[in-house]
Amino acid sequence: MDIQQSLRAIAEQGDGVIRTADAQAAGISRTMLSKLEQEGFIERAARGQYILAETFPDELHLWQCRRTDLVYSHETALYLLDMAERVPLQHSATLPNNKRLSSVFPGDFKLYYVKPELHDLGVVALPTKLGHEVTAYNAERTICDVLRSRRRIDDQTAAAAIKNYAARPQKDFTTLGEMARAFRVTAQLQTYLEVLL
Repeated sequence: MDIQQSLRAIAEQGDGVIRTADAQAAGISRTMLSKLEQEGFIERAARGQYILAETFPDELHLWQCRRTDLVYSHETALYLLDMAERVPLQHSATLPNNKRLSSVFPGDFKLYYVKPELHDLGVVALPTKLGHEVTAYNAERTICDVLRSRRRIDDQTAAAAIKNYAARPQKDFTTLGEMARAFRVTAQLQTYLEVLL
């Protein structure tokens, strides 16, 4: 198998991403990766990550490959759940408050921090618009996140999110109530729901 075929196989196994460590394990040196990048066969997506040049980069997938504890939340989760009125201007993600994001992440990332015991509450796998699976919060957790982060989210986004949730056929008011209690936003949620329902 030649080098290009090997990289295609690595990309296929890596859900479109070629990690430098995986290439080196297959006997492909960093020098060869640089040469293939200069030739236009691969493109550097981030430090230690490449994609095939013919591949359209999926930014949400690439960032999550770098930080598996990163969970897409708030506006980005609304977008992935088809509950947003528009594409978010910034990606929103949540980390446990005992972890920090390195400076290599872009400055336009909107980060939220929660207690470690609340971090995994409501986590689901959702497809990006380019078909890769990423970790995000479910609709009920996202509604509660939007309500508890009102200083950082505009009123129009919050109102549209709750309106779109109420219109969803697969809504779960029991889970929504449990999430609201866990995040202490029961009163705010009731106010919105009284207007909508």
